[in-house]
Amino acid sequence: MKKIIVFVIAMGCFALISTAQVKMPVLSPTQTIKQDFGIGTIELNYSRPAARGRKIFGNLVPYNNLWRTGANAATKIIFSDPVLIDGKKIDSGTYVMYTIPGIDNWEIILNKGLKNWGTDGYKETEDVIRFKLEPNKIKNKLESFTMDFSDVKPENCFLNIKWDNTSVSIPIVANFKDKVKGQIETALNTEKKPYWQAAQFYNEYDKNLPVALEYVTKAIETNKEAYWIWIYKAKIQKQMGNMAGAMESSKKSMAFAEAAKNIDYIKMNKDLQKTLK
Repeated sequence: MKKIIVFVIAMGCFALISTAQVKMPVLSPTQTIKQDFGIGTIELNYSRPAARGRKIFGNLVPYNNLWRTGANAATKIIFSDPVLIDGKKIDSGTYVMYTIPGIDNWEIILNKGLKNWGTDGYKETEDVIRFKLEPNKIKNKLESFTMDFSDVKPENCFLNIKWDNTSVSIPIVANFKDKVKGQIETALNTEKKPYWQAAQFYNEYDKNLPVALEYVTKAIETNKEAYWIWIYKAKIQKQMGNMAGAMESSKKSMAFAEAAKNIDYIKMNKDLQKTLK
């Protein structure tokens, strides 16, 4: 009898161990994406439910109700540096992203309730920003709830929320100019001066062509055979209307590119010179 009891107990323990080892697929898998943006990053952590034949908006996700923007835990977004959203400065840090889907517009909400599970614990008083956007129609339906970044440029990008046949695009603006300008001005007072980076900043972001020309010229003085800097100088000179100077700089760029056998810069200079005649 004791042997039978021991056997039954052993089999029960084996069954429990076997069950504990079973790993099933997650119906709403978590995805983490990290996007370089400005001089920092944006990181997104969210769960991806699937449609599985269900009607999504207006049914599974009711209209005009607070939504966790995904499944399971509320979606979290992390900014390593301050950004602008809907014209408002959003400090670096972690936020919960809620939405209120509607037929004609969606409300987008960033909230401080990091310990909330889904919408449980949500407090409007913890909202950091709340604004509305118009949804767009997607031609080909998406089975899985998807969030991604698109049109990523140094100063702006879009965070897209997409599911079924609906998408919403949130414009985000990088707020880095003052910070980078301060870094450059500080570095220019050191022994190793960042003339090349200064030239690019004042040309592309500060739109100060005379200062950009001054720094690109100084950058060349430290690296006289840098064909990539010579052609950059040529392009600045062209913007300033100095076609003769741009041609001279481009020819020097081409000569150094030919010596280095860099066919890409040889072609770029040929194309540029056609526009200077």
